[in-house]
Amino acid sequence: MANTKALSKDERKKAKRTARKKKATETPLKKRDYARGSAKRKVKKLVRGASKR
Repeated sequence: MANTKALSKDERKKAKRTARKKKATETPLKKRDYARGSAKRKVKKLVRGASKR
């Protein structure tokens, strides 16, 4: 992104938004090859009152 010091706040916001959109279309993220949440630590149900995490 270019130097935005000379731009007003609204123009800066527009420039940032267009830069974000441009980046998203140029370099799309690859699809994940695993299920969402599968890497999360699984929490077993404990006795009432014991800290789970």
